[in-house]
Amino acid sequence: MHPTIVQQPYILAIESSCDETSAAVMCGTQVLSNIIATQKIHEKYGGVVPELASRAHQVNILPVVHQALSEAGVQRHQLNAVAVTQGPGLMGSLLVGVSFAKSLSLGLNIPLIAVHHMKAHVLAHFIRKSADQEVPAYPFLCLTVSGGHTQIVLVHDAMNMEVIGETIDDAAGEAFDKAAKVLGLPYPGGPMIDRHATHGDALKYHFPIPRLEGLRYSFSGLKTSLLYFLRDRKKEQVDFIEQEMDHICASYQHTIVTYLLKNFSRAIDETGIRDICLAGGVSANSYLRQRFHELASTKGCRAFIPDFQFCTDNAAMIGIAAYHQYQLKDFTDLNWAPKAHWKMS
Repeated sequence: MHPTIVQQPYILAIESSCDETSAAVMCGTQVLSNIIATQKIHEKYGGVVPELASRAHQVNILPVVHQALSEAGVQRHQLNAVAVTQGPGLMGSLLVGVSFAKSLSLGLNIPLIAVHHMKAHVLAHFIRKSADQEVPAYPFLCLTVSGGHTQIVLVHDAMNMEVIGETIDDAAGEAFDKAAKVLGLPYPGGPMIDRHATHGDALKYHFPIPRLEGLRYSFSGLKTSLLYFLRDRKKEQVDFIEQEMDHICASYQHTIVTYLLKNFSRAIDETGIRDICLAGGVSANSYLRQRFHELASTKGCRAFIPDFQFCTDNAAMIGIAAYHQYQLKDFTDLNWAPKAHWKMS
C-alpha cells in the first residue's frame, strides 16, 4: 500500500508595504515564482514619496500578479489561498495590495491570510530551495534590519515572536540612506555606501556609538555626528567628500555594523541561544553579512542569512509566513484594514 501523498497548498502572496510591488506563488515552502516591480520614480526625489508609491502600485499590481501565476504555471482556480501584507508600512501602498487581495479572495471564494511584514522577514529563512536545506531550529535569535525597523527578535516558533531589543528612534537602514543623501549619493543609498566602502579604510574615521541600557539602539545621533563631521572637514577642504568618499563610507558603515552586532552579541550571551539569523533589507549589506558570519564563528553559533532575493521586500517571504498560518487555519474575513503601525507581538 502506497503512503498518502498530501498536496501542499498553492498560495498567491502579495507585498505592497512600501515601494516594491511583488507577487509570489508558493507550493508549501517552495517558491514557484517571485516577481518584484521596483519603482524607479523615487530616485529623483532621494527617497520614497508615499503618494507616488501608491499610484505606482495601482499600475503594477495586476501585471505583477499575472506574471507570477504565469511563471509558476498555476491557474487561478488552483489557488488554495491568497495572502497579503497587512502592515506595517505606508498606508496608501498597503491599501492597494489589501484591496486587490480581498477582491481576489472574494471572487475565487478562497481563504484570505493577513501577514505581518516584519514576521515575514524573519520567516524568510524557511523558504526552501532544496529538500536538504538547513533551517534554524526553534528557539532562535534574529537581527532584523531594514529601512524602517531595527529589532532583535527571540523567535519561539513561527507564530510566537518576542522583540527583546529595538531602536528607540531611527532604523539602521534609514541611517544608511540619510547618510548617502548627505554624501550626494543616489537613492537608494545603502547599497551605494556598501559599494564605496569596499574600497575604503573602515578605521580611518571614527563616529560615536550611543550607549543605552539593555538591547536598545539609537541611530539619530550617529546621523548628526556624520553631518557635523562633514561640515567641519569641508571648511578645511572643499572637495573633502569627493576625495574621501570611500573612506567615509567604510568608516560610517563599520560603525553601524559594529553597533548592530555589539547588542546582538549581548543577546546571544543573555539567552544562550546558538542558532542566529539575519533578516531585512539591510541584511543584503556585504559587510554586515561578513561580520555576522564572523560573530557566529566566534560564538560557536549556526548562522542563517536568506538569499539576496529574499532579503529586501518581496512576496515570497509573505508566502512563507502565510504557509505557516494556513496550517493553523489562521484566516481572516473581509472586515479588516491595513495597519501602518503594527507592533510585533
